Amino acid sequence: MVIVLNSLASSEQIEKLKQELENYGCSVWPTYGKFQTILGIVGDTGKLDRDYLLSKHYVEKVLSVQEPYKKANRTFHPENTVIRAGSQTIGGNQLAIIAGPCSVESQEQIVTIAQDVKAAGAGFLRGGAFKPRSSPYSFQGMQQEGLELLKLAREATGLPIVTEIMSVKQLEDHHEDIDVIQIGARNMQNFDLLKAAGQIDKPILLKRGLSATIEELLMSAEYIMAGGNENVILCERGIRTFETYTRNTLDLSAVLAIKRLSHLPVIVDPSHAAGLWWMVESLSKAAVAVGADGVIIEVHQDPSNAKCDGQQSIKPERFAALMQSLRAIAHIENRTL
Repeated sequence: MVIVLNSLASSEQIEKLKQELENYGCSVWPTYGKFQTILGIVGDTGKLDRDYLLSKHYVEKVLSVQEPYKKANRTFHPENTVIRAGSQTIGGNQLAIIAGPCSVESQEQIVTIAQDVKAAGAGFLRGGAFKPRSSPYSFQGMQQEGLELLKLAREATGLPIVTEIMSVKQLEDHHEDIDVIQIGARNMQNFDLLKAAGQIDKPILLKRGLSATIEELLMSAEYIMAGGNENVILCERGIRTFETYTRNTLDLSAVLAIKRLSHLPVIVDPSHAAGLWWMVESLSKAAVAVGADGVIIEVHQDPSNAKCDGQQSIKPERFAALMQSLRAIAHIENRTL
């Protein structure tokens, strides 16, 4: 349920109403706007008397939320959420550009790429330390050493780091070292991990599962938010379809749908969607044009010799050229990089 309060509601009246609602066993999540306050109510709202609530002069309307996701619902929070990570933000008018290699391979590699993508205008450094791979014989990442190298790259450039965590144990051990914690597509419905992510105060980049519906993605976000962490960024990274030419099928319509249904920021991963480096630039432009809040792009100095996903990585010079195009498209959409 959502209770919309008008501008006549005083802070004392809002607090008193919150207490009344909590006495019925409901949780109350307020959103304070310039002209109105919205109280999101989670719990057994069947006990609440709608007529009694509407009798209060400062209650404008009472709405039922039919969707199973509540806190992620735009009805609960009409304004777009902007999430701060380090010195950067995701959501709002400024687009978030996250760039870096699929996996950390050496200190020279990650620091050099970090410097290159920062010079081109990226606001975040991505890089995998712990790598979930389809084959147990593939490179699994440098693990703890890779995370330490990411921290060195952050120190050298000031870029907040984005890296994937795959288990509750890894989250407990390493969350303080990471600026944005990525939960990958294969873990989108790892509910123990989602619950644990809800207990920490760090932005979570949640990727859409390989065959997940939009509602399932939002319900996974709800797990995190229900735990108390409302700093969730959603990522469209392509879904598995019958098509085999590309690695996945990029669903750009999901960006529009999610932004209609939810207030959470949405970014696009064209690298994992296509799996082909020569598609990344065009798909990045399309993502910005369709209204995404940013992109996450794989960049590598020597893709042909990369230990992981070199075929979908672009070189730093191509990334720099792409940034110029993204700036132009962002300007048309009244946004900035």
